[in-house]
Amino acid sequence: MTSQYSASVCPHDCPGTCALVVEQLSNRRVGRIRGAAHHPYTEGIICGKVARYAERLYHPDRILTPLLRIGKKGAGSFEKIGWDDALNIVKNAFYSAQKRFGRETLWPYSYGGTMGLVQRGAIHRLRHLAGGSYQKATICATIGRAGWLAGVGAQIGPDPREMPDSDLIIFWGMNPIVTHINAWSHAMKARKLRNALIVVIDPYRTASAEGADYHLPLRPGTDGALACAVMHILFRDGFADQEYLARYTDVPAALERHVAARSSAWAAALTGLTPEVIESFAALYGRTPRSFIRFGYGMTRSRNGAVALHAASCLPAVTGAWRHRGGGALLSTSDHFRLDTTLIEATEARDPTVRTLDMSQIGRVLIGEESALSGGKSVTAMIVQNANPAVTAPESVLVHKGLAREDLFLCVHEQFMTDTARFADVVLPATTFLEHDDLYTSYGHTFLQVSRAVIQPIGEARSNHDVINALLQRLGSDHASLALDAWSSVERVLAHSGMPSATALQTHGWLDCAKPFAEQHFLTGFPQSDGRFHFAPAWTLDTSETSHLPLPALPDHLPLIEEADSAHPFRLITAPARHFLNSTFAESPTARQHHVRPTVLIHPEDCRATGITDGAVIHIGNRRGIVTLHARSSMLVQRGIVVVESIWPTGDFINCSGINTLTGADSVPPAGGAAFHDTAVWIRPA
Repeated sequence: MTSQYSASVCPHDCPGTCALVVEQLSNRRVGRIRGAAHHPYTEGIICGKVARYAERLYHPDRILTPLLRIGKKGAGSFEKIGWDDALNIVKNAFYSAQKRFGRETLWPYSYGGTMGLVQRGAIHRLRHLAGGSYQKATICATIGRAGWLAGVGAQIGPDPREMPDSDLIIFWGMNPIVTHINAWSHAMKARKLRNALIVVIDPYRTASAEGADYHLPLRPGTDGALACAVMHILFRDGFADQEYLARYTDVPAALERHVAARSSAWAAALTGLTPEVIESFAALYGRTPRSFIRFGYGMTRSRNGAVALHAASCLPAVTGAWRHRGGGALLSTSDHFRLDTTLIEATEARDPTVRTLDMSQIGRVLIGEESALSGGKSVTAMIVQNANPAVTAPESVLVHKGLAREDLFLCVHEQFMTDTARFADVVLPATTFLEHDDLYTSYGHTFLQVSRAVIQPIGEARSNHDVINALLQRLGSDHASLALDAWSSVERVLAHSGMPSATALQTHGWLDCAKPFAEQHFLTGFPQSDGRFHFAPAWTLDTSETSHLPLPALPDHLPLIEEADSAHPFRLITAPARHFLNSTFAESPTARQHHVRPTVLIHPEDCRATGITDGAVIHIGNRRGIVTLHARSSMLVQRGIVVVESIWPTGDFINCSGINTLTGADSVPPAGGAAFHDTAVWIRPA
């Protein structure tokens, strides 16, 4: 049989949004997936997870028919039913709950299981047209976005394709070999072409840190202190670009006075780095004009994460690195894309009086905590798409308790029987990205892309778009979007946004939405009201923010972290694993072969001090719960820090309690968010 090849786009919650070439064996079978070599950012490089996607697509445990619960919630006992019956059950449950408790008792819950605008946006249409509670999408990028916007003003920056023109590349709070392989490949080009140096700033020795020229293993939650000490040295030693500061920043003199007290010795006491390491890094950065800082969201998943990112984002404004090709900093490219999604999300129907519930606090919401419910009534009906909150949300004990409520009707639209799906009353089979059409932006590059279905849906799987439309029709909606299939929806979004047609995009492969160099480097001014980078941010606290510490007026270290203490002497980091993506790919045979089982990395000296032997079963705990898993003695971590990589299903833990049992859902200032890497714990032998 001669293989054919089809273009596609990776839908996963990763900055890469890789252009793909899919080997098509038939209208229902695919083979190997490769990166598109001719795509200017992907350049043929993709992660192993997606290259092996056939493992997921044809996995024997994939859900292929609608299912109805027949046993106890959470037990995973279901029977097959037809689509019409399933949709009618869901419709009747939503109607009954809203009639009894009001429209806000319905809570559609979703996140980034797919990043395609049509399939991801469909559930927003349900929220607006069916009148359910809105969702504050805090679980991933909110903290970092707040910190970046405080200084820069918009989520843009130098084109990531400039990395090969850099002489120094700093990956700060990012492990690109694991989480964004394309960024690493572009950095390797800079190393080859310009002998560029690569620095990784991360609390433990990740794969990327192993491959870097320098690794700065600072303590979790101390990034702001490091940034302030670097600025202290830049001003002290004449590396600050005074002309740039005067022209492009708000209060440079106040900043210089402020950081005069933030010495390398001061930062060393907080970060655990030596003063010599801090001095050396600052000098390297100061004397390298073409320095590119690529921020990751890892450094922001702390209670002081927004403040820390703001402080670190100040560095290229002090040195004027923004002036140079291959210079500056980047967190996200999201604001390169300005698309009109009104039709597919039905945003014109949004009711501003309807409450918004914080997705990171789903546990508190579902157990009826008054503050989490915004003073409203209980949630008694849910539909979940693109998310698996039973394992990915903080405070898992509360999440499970809430999902287990018999008075909560839960519909889950999924590809596999996830921990969340096991609590469902109705489970609906979902398509993968290879079985539906969609439109993709990116937060790691500047290319707008479209993708057609490569194969027919397997089994009875249906797309998010189709399921939401079917439910809305049953609920009596006649919105214009319900008459459109997914491809027609893509066409309408592009037309309303003044973009080329979907067919034209498909033919060309993509549309580059990059802005001119001067705009991406802010040489025409920063997207702030005064056109300047803000060292003095106008922090505006979200009404749900619970911290009582004021946010600093200038870049600083904010002592707002869950500090280790005598009862909880270790800090826990829940980091990504190479072959998982959040809880996705946990079913993949290759991923399981590589990672074997949930494991906690502990420094050998800490193992000896706590009586833990390599490979032993141990408990990790705090006031939120206890997790039982195997220990691994490792020099990759510092003393006082323990690391658990990936989000494994709860059943893979010895006590069936997942790692987010231990993480907190406290709202992070100024805009909310979940502090997944900011957890104090104890460890002990089982």
